[in-house]
Amino acid sequence: MTFTLFFLAFMAFAALSAQAQEVKGCYAHHPQYLSGLVEVNYTPGCVGHDEPELDPVSAAPGSARDLTWTAVLPTGGQSKVSDVGPTFWFGGTVTDPKSLFGQAFVELQFYPDSLVAKCFRDGAFSVRFAPDTYTSCSPVFKINPTGNPNRFLETAAFNAMLEDSANPGNPLVMHAGDTITVHYFATDAKDGFHITVNDLTTGHSGTIILNSPSDGPLMPAFDTQEVGNALGWGIVFDTPNSFVWEIGHASIFTGGAQFCTPGQTFCDSYNAATWAGFSPIQIKSVTFGDGSAPTSWAVVSDQGGKAEVAKTCPVYGGPFCIYPWYTLGTSGFHYGVNYPDNRKDFGQAGQFPQTRQCGGPFGASTTYCANTIIK
Repeated sequence: MTFTLFFLAFMAFAALSAQAQEVKGCYAHHPQYLSGLVEVNYTPGCVGHDEPELDPVSAAPGSARDLTWTAVLPTGGQSKVSDVGPTFWFGGTVTDPKSLFGQAFVELQFYPDSLVAKCFRDGAFSVRFAPDTYTSCSPVFKINPTGNPNRFLETAAFNAMLEDSANPGNPLVMHAGDTITVHYFATDAKDGFHITVNDLTTGHSGTIILNSPSDGPLMPAFDTQEVGNALGWGIVFDTPNSFVWEIGHASIFTGGAQFCTPGQTFCDSYNAATWAGFSPIQIKSVTFGDGSAPTSWAVVSDQGGKAEVAKTCPVYGGPFCIYPWYTLGTSGFHYGVNYPDNRKDFGQAGQFPQTRQCGGPFGASTTYCANTIIK
């Protein structure tokens, strides 16, 4: 009995100690990979995996150059938000003359349960555990030739901490339940895509301007937020700007953010009970620069949704063997499972096309098609 109590106390202390430490991660953008045609490797220490996305669609002029997301940040409960993965992000395709097809991709990464210490030039970040706290970095990923035909390396063109404008040099600290806006816009100065985050709950804000020391101003690559205006070296046929929850990684605090797949019991990204254990993100709206709203919404997975689960789980739907999905509740769009305010779940994981049926620069049937869920 005494030994058991000692062991449990030791394990609890070890877990708390791990959470108190500063930990580092790097989550790059998932690139196209077609053997013998285009083979992209990540910078050592970085990894990308599973990026299911939500796309607001509009043909309005300038809609891909000026858009504002309004969202409420998730709140931990029986599960911590960081249990299902180390980041979610609002991102988009930008220009970069030193990248394949002249395009790079920005991800304003939100780190749940995290106080960011540093955003590194290679796209990485370091954080300390802080329950129900959110801070951000803005890596921009690009594709570089290696000198070997058809072989490339994904690196970062830019990365910066989202700083509090009232406290320069320190991160903008947001909290669970805060209502925020994420405004992407360009100015006449053409000095790079601007990203301004306003925390409407606290009144604090921060701005990042994507002006790379090595590559110059990184501007929005497309004018309209239409399906087909997609990242050339990407794996999905989508819109220029999107919301993504990065899954397929263990908790950065208790699992070292280890790459993981459905069926692995430390991989809470694919466990329905873990998603159900916290209050989800609420994506309230997207507003474009002319004041208009999306004319439709689409979703797409770069792993084929259920097709990924089928690779490593004998049956879909058991513990650690689901693929999270987008829903529309009375409080907005959610990602995870069906929550109490659910109105539509769009076929759950069936909303994501499972095979590559769309084309791109590398030919026909090389990308996953975005699926319209609301017209």
